Amino acid sequence: MTDLTEKKPHHHGDLRSALIQSGIEILTESGLDALTLRRCAARAGVSHAAPAHHFDGLAGLRGAIAKEGFDRFRQQMLRARAAGGQDPKGRILSLCRGYLEFAVENPGLFALIFSCGPMSQFEEDMNAGSATAYGVLRETCAPFVPKDTDPVVIETQVWSLIHGFSHLFLAGTFGPGLGPPDHHRLFVPVMALLQEIGRDPAPK
Repeated sequence: MTDLTEKKPHHHGDLRSALIQSGIEILTESGLDALTLRRCAARAGVSHAAPAHHFDGLAGLRGAIAKEGFDRFRQQMLRARAAGGQDPKGRILSLCRGYLEFAVENPGLFALIFSCGPMSQFEEDMNAGSATAYGVLRETCAPFVPKDTDPVVIETQVWSLIHGFSHLFLAGTFGPGLGPPDHHRLFVPVMALLQEIGRDPAPK
């Protein structure tokens, strides 16, 4: 594991980006509890007072890292969606694969982006199509929204399913898995619930 106090040079004039990247590296190596202004400054190779010029304390740094994290999250969901079947069901399943993959590959960053507040707090426009992380979810869920139904209902159903599964997977609830996380024996049967998204309940 890399020494978090090791100083590395940063590009002059791009200290903000260097601090954000240092924070992401610390999250990747040691988790959310290890993220501090002092450690980020040491990692970027600057005085511990330097972050004060770019961020409003640790909360400001966390928020800036979260924005970068959401963009990486969006890109991973888009790549996963593009790699799968392009019918509506294939796209939504592939999006969920990308969601889980991001969580497993970036557990510290995943924890941070959902600990700073609601997902929409770092999104300028929830209706901006694939320009935002939530927009990717909204765009992918759109074909499943019944007439006269609030889209947020369907989006929340899908989001709750994959977000909950991701957290349980990270917690080790399902036991050790071999290979990619979406190859776990429970992924496909649990994601089969997506087949019911948007359907009217059977009459009693």
